[in-house]
Amino acid sequence: MRIGVVTFPGTLDDRDASRAVKYAGAEAVSLWHGDADLKGVDAVILPGGFSYGDYLRCGAISRFAPVMTEIIAQANKGMPLLGICNGFQVLCEAHLLPGALTRNHELHFLCRDQTLKIENTTSAWTSNFKKGQEIVIPLKNGEGSFQCDDETLKALEDNNRIIARYVGENPNGSRNLIAGITNERGNVVGLMPHPEHAIDSLTGPSTDGLPFFTSVLNALVGK
Repeated sequence: MRIGVVTFPGTLDDRDASRAVKYAGAEAVSLWHGDADLKGVDAVILPGGFSYGDYLRCGAISRFAPVMTEIIAQANKGMPLLGICNGFQVLCEAHLLPGALTRNHELHFLCRDQTLKIENTTSAWTSNFKKGQEIVIPLKNGEGSFQCDDETLKALEDNNRIIARYVGENPNGSRNLIAGITNERGNVVGLMPHPEHAIDSLTGPSTDGLPFFTSVLNALVGK
């Protein structure tokens, strides 16, 4: 399987995401923001960082990058797509996911290991977890507070579209402790914490992030 990892100007976690893809057993394919060619990949990851310097709003400029034209088209056809942190922000700006990521409620950048509870195990990126499983992966963001209107929140809750919630205190002010969501089809996932930093016990707090990357391989095999 070939999984594309996009690099925008200001991206800083693309190499980590590529490493996670390789750990999962797939081939990581570098995709450049200015090139609309997806090189025949089976899935795509939008990694974390500060794309285009986070000017205007986080992800607002990236949403219009040439590579996003084809990514949006393929995601709407069912291609698995994962947005991590800044990538989650890009997905919301591209209207592939609802809501928006705003400034953390305490207005400070967060960087810490965070416990999450997995809520959805039916998406393309979470099938290798157990529902209710608690994991620990790094969280690092300044604009990680997930916000949406009441109608959208009800739809997310009622249709099992919340991927994961923060455990314990709310680190950034997200509604209903939301750490990640999926679209209705389950192929597009946005996650604020960083699973790519938790794939090797030598360098991360755990290996709890790896199932996000192995799950998509199962989804692709099952197509």
